[in-house]
Amino acid sequence: MKRDKWTQYRILRKGPSLAKRLPKTRLLQKNNFTKMLNQYQSVVVKPRDGRYGRDILFIHRNGAKSIRIQHEDHVTAMKDTNQLLQLFHNKNKVHGYIVQRRLQLAQVQDRPFDIRIMVQRQKNPSSPWNVTGSYAKVAEQGYYVTNVTSRTIPVLKALKLAHIGGRSLLVKAERIALLAAKRLGEHYPKLRQVGFDIGIDRKRRIWIIEGNYKPDLRPFRHVQDSSMYRRILWYKEH
Repeated sequence: MKRDKWTQYRILRKGPSLAKRLPKTRLLQKNNFTKMLNQYQSVVVKPRDGRYGRDILFIHRNGAKSIRIQHEDHVTAMKDTNQLLQLFHNKNKVHGYIVQRRLQLAQVQDRPFDIRIMVQRQKNPSSPWNVTGSYAKVAEQGYYVTNVTSRTIPVLKALKLAHIGGRSLLVKAERIALLAAKRLGEHYPKLRQVGFDIGIDRKRRIWIIEGNYKPDLRPFRHVQDSSMYRRILWYKEH
């Protein structure tokens, strides 16, 4: 299974109840990029095969004459989109990126967070998908990506600190992750685990940011509920 955010987006988008849960995404091309930046004012540029939040750019249009770019905790300004696209051309990576509408994620103490929801199924191809664990990833001070995280905390604690909801919101997010896993599982019959990054915006709307086919399991060791980690390992074996 190839890690490709664009392919995954196109698979998920065909699920009727999932399409509205995906932030609008396009391949990075000049007209797509310009159109989306004009439409949304803030976009995210990501490598199609990226992992651990590397090489992600957050781009914001300040009026007609200036673009603000944040990479990790570094901020630069450019005059226009041509200057920025030239960067990707120079790296020969222009087709290896996607551009995505930027979500205004809910925040904990002025830092954006998202939720990792682990969904697994047993080796038997007809076995159902189950949510086996979750935690919230809070971005480090000065960062937008939650992969550079100062801490992982229980989801319900994050929702409470962000004043956006409680258990019913988590249950809804888990249901969306299960639907997305089923959709991907139809396409990849051997797929047995997906770690979904689920975003909740400031209006309590739930979004699928992406699904990871080889998610890092280490953070689950540090979650207060140790049964989560045991359950995840059990599913990996069975």
